[in-house]
Amino acid sequence: QVQLVESGGGLAQAGDSLRLSCAATGRTFSSYAMGWFRQAPGKEREFVAAISAHGGSTYYADSVRGRFTISRDNAKNTVYLQMNSLNPEDTAVYYCAARTTSISNFVYRAQNSYVYWGQGTQVTVSS
Repeated sequence: QVQLVESGGGLAQAGDSLRLSCAATGRTFSSYAMGWFRQAPGKEREFVAAISAHGGSTYYADSVRGRFTISRDNAKNTVYLQMNSLNPEDTAVYYCAARTTSISNFVYRAQNSYVYWGQGTQVTVSS
């Protein structure tokens, strides 16, 4: 079992950058594929970005591709989401998710692929 704790959310203005972090407990972090999802007010939770267990493969939602970067540091049991050129449409609660995998270079985009979820961190972007 793994526990996930997100941090780094907050208030930003359009055009600003924020970096979210997700710290995971456990000694086998490198066997977990990771993902970021977000839920805006009144909307369903949606996929943002995902990274494979070893970090060699990533995938992004069209809405964030080119602006957001997902990365991980397996030595620190942490996955990051660097968010640049933020706009008000990025306002949401951002969730980190994890699942074990035996396929080290595979990324998972579906929410129901993930087993473990963090509590979320709020990102608010003003115009």
